[in-house]
Amino acid sequence: MKTFLIPTDFSSASKNASKYAIHFAKALQAKLVLCNAMNVPAEAPMAAQFAWPLEGFYSVYKNTEEELKIMEHELAREFSENDASTSMIPEINHCCDSGTVSEVVGKTLEKNKAQMVIMGLSGADTITRFVLGSNSRKLIDSVTVPILLIPPTYAYSPIKKIAFATDLSKSDIDVIQSIVTLARFFNAEILISHVSPDGTEKDCKEKEIGEFLNEVTCKVNYPKIYYRDLRNKKVVGGLEWLTENGMIDMLIMVHRHNHFYDKLISDSYTQKLAKHITIPLLVMPFNVHPVF
Repeated sequence: MKTFLIPTDFSSASKNASKYAIHFAKALQAKLVLCNAMNVPAEAPMAAQFAWPLEGFYSVYKNTEEELKIMEHELAREFSENDASTSMIPEINHCCDSGTVSEVVGKTLEKNKAQMVIMGLSGADTITRFVLGSNSRKLIDSVTVPILLIPPTYAYSPIKKIAFATDLSKSDIDVIQSIVTLARFFNAEILISHVSPDGTEKDCKEKEIGEFLNEVTCKVNYPKIYYRDLRNKKVVGGLEWLTENGMIDMLIMVHRHNHFYDKLISDSYTQKLAKHITIPLLVMPFNVHPVF
C-alpha cells in the first residue's frame, strides 16, 4: 500500500492540506502519516550555551503527541462528514521528532517508505510556518519523492484535469507516463503545456513541439492527453495564466537542478507563484519514475 507523508505545524494551512490529503489518499488507496518536527531550544543558534532539562523535552513531545492525536480524530470526522461512499477511512498514523524539517521529513520518509509528501501553502508567504527556519528549496532539493503543495483555502474535489508544464525535454516522456498512472485513478484529462516566450522562431518551435508530441503519441498509451502552447514573455506568467484560466485541478512541474524550469521553484518564484496559484502544485523529482 502507498504511504503519503503529511508534515504539519498545526496551522490552518497545514490542516487544510491534511483534509485534502485524506480524500486524495482514499482515491489512490494510500495511508497517511502525520509528521511534526518539534521546535526545541537545542536547535537554536545559541543552544550550546544553555542546558535544556530532559523533562522539558518530554513535555514538548507529549504535547505534540496529543496535538497529532487530535488532528487524527479531526481528519476522521472530516472524512466521515464529507465522503458519501461506504469505503473505509484511509489508515492514519503519526510521528514527531526533533531536528530540522528536512531531517525529520527525510527520516520519516525512509522509515515509512512513503511515496509522496503533501503539505500546505500559506498564501503569499513561503511553504507554511512548518518550514520556517528551514528552506523550501532545501526540502525540495533533498526529498526524492513528489511534493504536493496545497493552497490554504483549497477544498478537495475529484481531479478532472491535470496540467503538466514541460520544456519539451525527452526525459519528460517518462514523467508523462507516471502522470498517466495518477490520472487513471480519476479518469482525468492530461493537458501538456509549454510556455513559448514571445519572439521565439515559430517554425523551429513548431518542429520541436511536433517531434515531442509524436514521441508522446508513440510511447504513452492514454486517450485523454491534449496539448496547449502558451505564449508569454515569462514562463511563470504563462503558468499563472494557465492555473487561472485553464480549468485545471492540479499543476505538475519537474524539479531539475541547474535547469530552465528549476528557477520556478527557487524561493522567490515559489513565493510569487504561491500568491497567485489557487490549485494544488505537484513538484516531481527529476528522474524518479514510476511514482504512483
